[in-house]
Amino acid sequence: MKRSKLFTGMVALSAAGALMLSGCANNGGSSSDGASGSKIISTNGGEPQNPLIPGKTNETQGGMIMDLLFAGLVSYDADGKIHNEIAESIESSDNINWTIKIKKDWKFTDGTPVTASSFVKAWNYGAAKDNDQLNSYFFEDIKGYSDEENVAELEGLKVVDDHTFTVELKQAAGDFAQRLGYTAYVPLPETAFADIEAFGKKPVGNGMYKMEGTIDPSQGVTLVKNEQYKGPRKVENDGVKIKFYATQEAAYADMQGGNLDVLDAVPSAELGNYIKDFGDRAVKQPAAVFQSFVIPSSLPGFSGEEGQLRRAAISMALDRATITKTIFSDTRTPAKDFTSPVVDGWSDKLKGNSVLEHNPEEAKKLWEKANAIAPFQGPLKIAYNADGGHQSWIDAVANQIKNTLGADAEGNPLPTFAEFRTKITDRTIGSAFRTGWQADYPGIYNFLGAIYGTGAGSNDGDYSNPAFDALIKKANESKDIVTANKYYNEAQEILLKDLPAIPLWYSTVNGVYGKDVSNVKFGWNGVPLYNEIKKG
Repeated sequence: MKRSKLFTGMVALSAAGALMLSGCANNGGSSSDGASGSKIISTNGGEPQNPLIPGKTNETQGGMIMDLLFAGLVSYDADGKIHNEIAESIESSDNINWTIKIKKDWKFTDGTPVTASSFVKAWNYGAAKDNDQLNSYFFEDIKGYSDEENVAELEGLKVVDDHTFTVELKQAAGDFAQRLGYTAYVPLPETAFADIEAFGKKPVGNGMYKMEGTIDPSQGVTLVKNEQYKGPRKVENDGVKIKFYATQEAAYADMQGGNLDVLDAVPSAELGNYIKDFGDRAVKQPAAVFQSFVIPSSLPGFSGEEGQLRRAAISMALDRATITKTIFSDTRTPAKDFTSPVVDGWSDKLKGNSVLEHNPEEAKKLWEKANAIAPFQGPLKIAYNADGGHQSWIDAVANQIKNTLGADAEGNPLPTFAEFRTKITDRTIGSAFRTGWQADYPGIYNFLGAIYGTGAGSNDGDYSNPAFDALIKKANESKDIVTANKYYNEAQEILLKDLPAIPLWYSTVNGVYGKDVSNVKFGWNGVPLYNEIKKG
């Protein structure tokens, strides 16, 4: 989840539905200033939840590392526009059958070549059920994919030659090429398949940086510039040192003390001060980031009609405008849907989004109707990671629920993001829990299918509605983005009835940087463009 300049649309299709991405020129991929290793920038981060395997990494802490270690077929610029990286061309005349040609002479950091087979084997590994990859659902549109039985080789993937492979989808997907910059679609070297466990500790990539040593859970990790990188993104420094912090407050203190070069998030207590404190080194801009919390239907009182009533009551009990003003100093915007105003297709005119408006009287009526079915047995606990700066808004949400509905509600802090996410993934969390989504690629589908589709890898609340799934399918089969967005928003109207998550607000980027760095930019999804930052 992460960045900004306001926006970009999805990849445009011609009238025939053909899509072709032409190759981008190489902008150098290297920096000429300073001795090697002398200009490494430092930034904040946290211990990844999972081993650093592309198919296994679907959270922010691991994702930021993977994005720097690997290059994919395409990449996204600051505005979210798509550019070829390893791809020479990506073509389709029907949005079902795709031919992908890759550029020659790309290498992994172990010196082995990046070939068409590097992609096909990686995608097959990521999709296979027995490999237990959290990102496997990114391959569900490819012919042969199954989430019920193990498929070692997808029928829809074929290697034509060293630099060409084809993809056959089960049905049309107009945004397929747009997805291909996400981590799940990067290639893997042969060494990964020889020992995937060892690879997850120190991955061999093909991107702008390579890992120096391994991750120290108590300290962090250092990435150094990959001199062999030959993509379109220019690397303006010698590396990135990612320091792991237990709290945002600790990271901010280091930033104030000059011990950190870039901070990608400001603690809530400092949101009213950071622009004054850092002046023109403070960043505030929109980002494709959405915040919510999930109340699983497995919790007592939250299944069936009773659960639907309670979720609507809780949503209407929340005064989002007051929270975003008093706690976030207007650095958040109350949500009107389940996506982000930064991406194409967003609308604040969805039928049923009045459930996201503060309406305490209606909230009480709905809660009483739910209690008529069965009295509420509290408390409602909302879990969150204590190292992420969430306590203040969680406490505010809990207090508004208590004050409006008379229901016992409270925060449930877990020490680290890794522990928090593991309990959610293992379905042992035992309470409601905060959720946030930083888009993987700049498209509305990523906010919907990835989180609320039946069986989707990031569907942490195990939501399932066949009507929602059917509309998502119709959208993906559409020949143009206008039609697709129409169906996506109809699907959102189902979500507004079911409330598999309680939408809260959209985020802005709130970051700062030090005096020793320059050319600091944050991208469309809230992440600093680390490669463009100059040191000294």
